[in-house]
Amino acid sequence: MKWFIALLFTAPAALAEICPPVADRSDELAGIYADLARSQSEAEAQPLNAQLWEIWTDAPDARAQDLLDEGMQRRAGFDFLGARDVLDELVAYCPDYAEGYNQRAFANYLRQDFAAALVDLDRTLEINPRHIGALSGKALTLMGLGRQDDAQVALREALALNPWLGERALLTRPLGEDI
Repeated sequence: MKWFIALLFTAPAALAEICPPVADRSDELAGIYADLARSQSEAEAQPLNAQLWEIWTDAPDARAQDLLDEGMQRRAGFDFLGARDVLDELVAYCPDYAEGYNQRAFANYLRQDFAAALVDLDRTLEINPRHIGALSGKALTLMGLGRQDDAQVALREALALNPWLGERALLTRPLGEDI
């Protein structure tokens, strides 16, 4: 009977800690990716890329948004360990929200903890395989790990979605040439 009473008092609190599902914005994303594929210049692609970031950084609820914003602010303030800690909390709260992993990967990348960054980038891409930021971040992380051929593959995947990324300057061979 004691466990039942304990359950009655803890269940509402536990339910309040559940992250809602990420909104399905696949139609909107498909349109942006199509526009990126048709873009003729970096200037034309830039606002489309900004639209992607607006969608990716739109967290599932207010708590997740606060955690994401705080993590990003700490990272921007060079508090990489603090950012990682806040983003750990976000990932624990919303394990299906790709941007939590992506932002934690960025904080780890800036700390030069490339192995940890790569784990989070892979998880980001499991959730959202077309996350251009995660693909380009993965390329940079693989370069940091000395895995140049793998980095080129990831970079080409990112450029297939947005050929105007600044990271295109890191290609070792022109697009169209297999590595």
